[in-house]
Amino acid sequence: MIRSFRLQLTAWYLLFFALLFTGFSIFLYEVLEKALYKRLDENLSSEVTTAAGLFRGEMAEFKGDAVGAARDAMSEMSIRDVLVAIFEGNNLLAANTPLTGPEVMALAADTGAGTKPEVRTTLRRYGKHGARAVARKFVLDGRQYVVLAAESLHSIRGELGVVRRVLYLGLPLVLLIAGAGGFLLANKNLAPVRWMAEQARTITEKNLHNRLEIGSANEELTMLADSFNELLSRLDQSFETMRRFVADASHELRTPIAVIRGEADVSLDHDRSPAEYKESLAIIQDEARRLTRLIDDLLNLARADAGHVNLHVEEFYVNDILAECCRSMQSRAGAKKIALECRSPEDVGYRGDQELIRRLVLNLLENAIRYTPEGGRVLVSLDDAAGELRIRVADTGIGIPPEAAPHVFERFYRGDQARSRQNGGFGLGLSIVKWIAESHKGSVELSSQPGLGTTFTVLLHR
Repeated sequence: MIRSFRLQLTAWYLLFFALLFTGFSIFLYEVLEKALYKRLDENLSSEVTTAAGLFRGEMAEFKGDAVGAARDAMSEMSIRDVLVAIFEGNNLLAANTPLTGPEVMALAADTGAGTKPEVRTTLRRYGKHGARAVARKFVLDGRQYVVLAAESLHSIRGELGVVRRVLYLGLPLVLLIAGAGGFLLANKNLAPVRWMAEQARTITEKNLHNRLEIGSANEELTMLADSFNELLSRLDQSFETMRRFVADASHELRTPIAVIRGEADVSLDHDRSPAEYKESLAIIQDEARRLTRLIDDLLNLARADAGHVNLHVEEFYVNDILAECCRSMQSRAGAKKIALECRSPEDVGYRGDQELIRRLVLNLLENAIRYTPEGGRVLVSLDDAAGELRIRVADTGIGIPPEAAPHVFERFYRGDQARSRQNGGFGLGLSIVKWIAESHKGSVELSSQPGLGTTFTVLLHR
C-alpha cells in the first residue's frame, strides 16, 4: 500500500487520466472508422448510380443486347481500385476488371439475394483484406439487373492500423508525461503542507505563541492552517492558565502552612501557659481547616477538569436547599449586621445533585456576605418559570468593576485589594459555582455596579 499522500495523488491522477485517454481513444477510433466506411459507401453508391445510368443508355443503343450494353458501359468505368459489375440474376454480364469464377460466384451470392433496392455488405471472400460492396437492383424492359460496386478494405484498414499504432504508442508516452506532471503538481500543491509540518515540529510548550505561516496557499490549506493556529491559541491559553493555577495554588497552600509552622515553632520554643498553647492550637486548627477546604476545592476542580465527577442525581426541593443555606449563614450575616432574606415559592422540585446545588448556594452566599459591608443586605430568591429555575443572590456590597467582571469566574482571581485572602477567600468559590451550574447543563450570569452591589443569577434547566 502506498503511504505517501503525494504518490497516492499521482497514482489516482494517472489512473483517471488513463481511463479518460483510453475512453477518448476508443471513441475517436469508432468515429473515424464510421466516417471512413461512410465515405466509402458514398463513393460506391455514386459509382453504382453512374454505372446504372450508363447501362440504361447503352441498352437503348444495343436494342436489348444486355451483354453488349454492359460491356460497353463497363469500358467507360475505368475507376482505379474499384470493381464495378453488372449482373442479370446470378449471371455476370460484364465487369470493369477481370474476375475469376469463384470471385464471380462469391459476388453473385452476396449481392444477388435480398429484396432491398440497395444493399451494402462487407465481402470477406473478395480480396485478401475483404471488400466493401454496394449493390442496386433495378428492372429494365421486364428484366431484373443488379449493378455492384466493390472496393478493397485494404486502404481503410491500413489507415485504421496507423491510428491504432499511434494510440498504442501514444498511450504510454502520454501516461508518462501525465504521471510526471501529476507528480510535480502534487509536489507543488503539497509544499505548504510540508512547510506547515516543519513549523509544527518546532513548536513546544515554550513557544506556543508561535503560529503557522503558509503565505498565499489555496483556500483549503489556509483553512487547515487557521484551524491549527486556533488550536495553538487554545493550547497556549490552557498552558498559561495551568501555569497560573499552579503558581496561585502554591501561593495559597504556602500561606496556611507557614502560619501552622510559625505557631508550632513559637509554641515549642519555650514553655507557655495553657491559655497560650490553646490560642496557638486554635490558630493552627483554623489554618488546617482553611487548608483542608482549599485542598478539597482544588481536588474537585481537578476532577471536574478530568471529567471524573459523577453526579448523584436525585429528586429534591430547591426551596428547601435555599432555606437551609440561609439558616446556616444567618449567624455569619448577623455578625456583620447584614440583613439576610430568602424568598422562594414552595415545593419547587428539581432533579440533580443535591449536595452540589447546596455547595453552589453556600458559595454565592459566602461571597455576598464577605464583600458586603456592615449594615448591608443580601437577598436570595428562587423563580420557577417556563421549565427554568433561576436562583438569584443579590447583595449591596462593594460591587465588581467592569474590567474585572469577565475574570471573576477564573480560579484564584481577585479583582482588587478589597477582595484579598484577608477576607477569608481563596478565589475558587465562583469557579466552583460555574462548574456546578455547567455540570447541570445550566449557566451563571453576573450583574454588578461598583459601590451599589452585585447579583449572581444561576439558570438551571429542568
